[in-house]
Amino acid sequence: MDPKAPITQDVLTIPRKLPDGPQNIIGLTRPALRDALIAAGTKEKQAKMRAGQIWQWLYHWGVRDFDQMTNLSKDYRAMLAETFVISLPEVVTRQISDDGTRKYLVRIAGGHEVEVVYIPETDRGTLCISSQVGCTLTCSFCHTGTQKLVRNLTPGEIIGQVMLARDDLDEWPEQGARNTAAPRLLSNIVLMGMGEPLYNFENVRDAMKIALDPEGIALSRRRITLSTSGVVPEIARTAEEIGCQLAVSFHATTDQVRDKLVPINKRWPIADLLDALRVYPKASNSERITFEYVMLDGVNDSDEDARRLVKLIEGIPAKINLIPFNEWPGAPYKRSSNNRIRAFADIVYNAGYSSPVRKPRGEDIMAACGQLKSATERQRKSRAQIAQETGL
Repeated sequence: MDPKAPITQDVLTIPRKLPDGPQNIIGLTRPALRDALIAAGTKEKQAKMRAGQIWQWLYHWGVRDFDQMTNLSKDYRAMLAETFVISLPEVVTRQISDDGTRKYLVRIAGGHEVEVVYIPETDRGTLCISSQVGCTLTCSFCHTGTQKLVRNLTPGEIIGQVMLARDDLDEWPEQGARNTAAPRLLSNIVLMGMGEPLYNFENVRDAMKIALDPEGIALSRRRITLSTSGVVPEIARTAEEIGCQLAVSFHATTDQVRDKLVPINKRWPIADLLDALRVYPKASNSERITFEYVMLDGVNDSDEDARRLVKLIEGIPAKINLIPFNEWPGAPYKRSSNNRIRAFADIVYNAGYSSPVRKPRGEDIMAACGQLKSATERQRKSRAQIAQETGL
């Protein structure tokens, strides 16, 4: 593949046309909501104010019925109900792990399904959301990558995952109540679920603008982390148009190994990726880049790999998340031993980088990192098939 060729969007990634009828208001940006209200007959001078009122009902109070928007006239509410709908993805199943992790199987338009995971911690609650149905990257260690890409999610389907999780956690404030200083159950969002977020940039950006809006869900930029496998041309846009924290699925220290683990590396190799990452923290006002590194026995976990990793990221404000490989049926790899992971972590830490080892969460419900794959798409590849494809 020509590394200088433009990014193209496969026709299969274009969201299918939604059924005719009232427009879903969820997922519209503020300007788009204002324009939609004007198109529905709202006077231009009033449209901005009306959009702000509706916005607060939807994203601050979590209201799903236009009739409950009591600071709007009865006639105006009737017009909204005739013209628009308030629609979220449908929760098909909900599983709770022994460690408290929650996994939702969510159905979107067209009957497609994605998975969403909520991970509770003592000091925060993190929601891992999806940006595509399936994935086009085919990273060989990732169960999600064995599901073929179907399409991109719309902004409403992306922010809808956040809203349905808040529903389940009963976290919307009581209408009319003042804000309290109580810690939020859903305090962080990570775009680390199904799909490559930067292959669905505009929809992800618009959804995150809703999550960031101070009059709605109101998360800070430091509470949102976007994980990419390395779509280099979109990294600068992420800094400029979203400004969230950035994580990179790195996983190898040579192009030879990364080409097999993360095939997108063939288009944008390690050197090109690192060049883009060096300018990201300053451009986005982020503290540091998170490098995600899955530990695969005998593949990328040697002391030499650790020393090479430290050398590669020199000069980049960084944290290294070491991820014990979460095995899945047919996986061609094994998890590195605890001793090997500790030895690798020590080399990174002694070089001056934070090197936490991620504790696997939700493994008993297949909700851990790299295990997501919707229930209707669990056609297993054998270990031998995948090993043959990757050459490892």
